[in-house]
Amino acid sequence: MKVALACDHAGFLLKERIKDYLAEKGIFYEDFGTFDEEPVDYPDLAYKAASAVQKGEYNRGILVCGTGIGVAIAANKLKGIRAALCSDCFSASCARAHNDANILTLGARVMKKELALKIVDVFLETPFEGGRHLKRIKKIEKLENENCLKKI
Repeated sequence: MKVALACDHAGFLLKERIKDYLAEKGIFYEDFGTFDEEPVDYPDLAYKAASAVQKGEYNRGILVCGTGIGVAIAANKLKGIRAALCSDCFSASCARAHNDANILTLGARVMKKELALKIVDVFLETPFEGGRHLKRIKKIEKLENENCLKKI
């Protein structure tokens, strides 16, 4: 498992805790920034990590901003990215099992760090179920192919 991480200034402290947690679990990650709490624009950082997932360099991504909404919107502009904002373990499980989400987004200002780490666990450990869900993923891919620009 290889994980691409990124955050904006609001998500910096939570991203740092997630890095420690991944290291404790022996999960390889790369930090695409930001590297302090100085204000930055979340689309720039979300793009860096999401494009690495899109290219297949990383299995999954985790993006953090104040609410998780901005980085989710930015990441989902990339073809092949299925970024899911999760604020509970059930949503994280379904995002993986049913939607084959490849990026988890979290809101540092709206959840406790302990919950965020539980969500990270569920997201990274839950496999895609395939089956009836694969048909829906194929429909999403068809929409992307018909309406979005090519992959980079």
